[in-house]
Amino acid sequence: MASYRHIARIAVMQTIFAFEFRGGEPMEILQYNLQDHTTKLKDLSFAHGLLEGAIKKKEEIIKVIEKEAPEWPVDKIAPVDRAILEVGTYEILFSQDVPPIVAINEAVEIAKSFGDTNSPKFVNGVLSTIMHKYKKDAATKNPKKENPSKPNAQKTAPKKKQAPKKL
Repeated sequence: MASYRHIARIAVMQTIFAFEFRGGEPMEILQYNLQDHTTKLKDLSFAHGLLEGAIKKKEEIIKVIEKEAPEWPVDKIAPVDRAILEVGTYEILFSQDVPPIVAINEAVEIAKSFGDTNSPKFVNGVLSTIMHKYKKDAATKNPKKENPSKPNAQKTAPKKKQAPKKL
């Protein structure tokens, strides 16, 4: 079962794709794209924030994609791949609560479902390059966090088993 954020990312990608071809009001398109998922998505703020941010930062996002995929002019990238890259690039560069590696993995999974056979590799390559160039520390960080309530907790030795009592 897909997480609510995965579903939200798909809806945002579809919204960017539709907006590019048809125009209109992006938030209305997003609402339309989300209507089949309202039972799974109780909180739509993640989807709204992702779309709003991707639209607001679109120029900057496109410049980064152009720079990191120079062999592929942006207008020659398949529209679905471009929409996936826009969402992934936004999350890598501007999201405070999504680790870049998670953004890449999510984008690759969406590319597997909506792109052609080469889309996942292409999306992975471009977004990995962006992560390594713009978020250098993200590639080396260990995603596991220590328990903050026990910063220097030491492991305790397991209790010894007692021999059964003789009768």
